[in-house]
Amino acid sequence: MNTLSHSDLSDIRRGDWVDRRLPMAWRPYTRLARLDRPVGIWLTLFPCWAALVQASHGFPDLRQLAVFSLGALLMRSAGSTVNDIADRKFDGHVERTRFRPLASGQIGVRQALVFLIAQLALAASLLFFLTPYTRLVAVCVLPLVFIYPLCKRFTHWPQAVLGAAFNWGMPMAWAEVTGQIPPGAVLMWLGAVAWQIGYDTVYAYVDVKDDTRLGLKSTAILFGRRGKACIALFYAVTVAAWSLGGWMSGMSLPYAVGMLVIAAHLAWQTWRIDLVRPDVNFRLFMANILTGVLLAGAAFIGTW
Repeated sequence: MNTLSHSDLSDIRRGDWVDRRLPMAWRPYTRLARLDRPVGIWLTLFPCWAALVQASHGFPDLRQLAVFSLGALLMRSAGSTVNDIADRKFDGHVERTRFRPLASGQIGVRQALVFLIAQLALAASLLFFLTPYTRLVAVCVLPLVFIYPLCKRFTHWPQAVLGAAFNWGMPMAWAEVTGQIPPGAVLMWLGAVAWQIGYDTVYAYVDVKDDTRLGLKSTAILFGRRGKACIALFYAVTVAAWSLGGWMSGMSLPYAVGMLVIAAHLAWQTWRIDLVRPDVNFRLFMANILTGVLLAGAAFIGTW
C-alpha cells in the first residue's frame, strides 16, 4: 500500500516495483490500468465476491468466481483508463495525480485509446461465459463507466455514479447464479453505493483544495465542514441496507455478527476522519479494503 505524506500527495511512487521490474514501454500502461495501485480492484472484487456467495448460498462455482474476478479487474482497469483520458488536462494540476501517464506526457491520447479498446475487448470476451440475461445486465453499466469521468464538471455527486458502476458486479452475480435480481440483492447493491459515496468522499477530501481551484465538483466540496456527519450518515445507510438485504437474502445469525463488526469498523473510520489532514484521509480510504473483506466474510458465515 502507498502512504501519503504532508510533503507529497502523489499516488504514484517513483522507484516502486513498476519502475524496478517492468520494461520502460510497459510502465505507463501498468499505471494507466492502476495495477500499481490495486486498492480500487479490491474494493470492486470483495462486494462482487460477497454477492456471489450470497446468491450461491455458499462457496460459488469456481468458473463463475474466475469470470467475475477477471471481469472486475478488467472493468476497473478500463474505467481508470477512461477517467485518465477525460481528466488528462486537470490531472497535471492536482498534486495527487500529476505523475499519471497522460498528465505527465508519458503516453498520448491515441495510445491510451488503443489500450482502452484492448481492455474492453478482453472484458467483452468474458460475456461468452455468462448467460444471456447476465450479458444484458453487464452491458447496462457501460454508460455509467463513460459518464462518470465527466460528472465532476456538472454535479457534486460523481461518487454516486462511481458507486453504481463500481459495484455493478453485485446484481450481475445474482443474475448469473439465480437468473434474477431479487429485492435483497438490490438493497445490497444500494448499500455498496452508499458505502462508496462515504469512502470516496473521504478520498475526495485529499484533493479538495485542488478541485476547488480548478472549478471541479465532489461530495467533499458539497459537504464542506459537515463532511464527517455526512459520511457517518452514508455509512449508517450502508450497514442498514446490508443488514436488511442480507436478511432478505436468507443470511443466518452469524451474518448479523459480521454486520456489527462492519458497523464498528466504519464508526472507527468516521471518528478518525480529519477533514484537513489529507494523509489521514488517504489511510482511512485504504482501510475500506478491510470493510470489503468483512463483507465477504459476513456473507460466507451467513450461509452456515
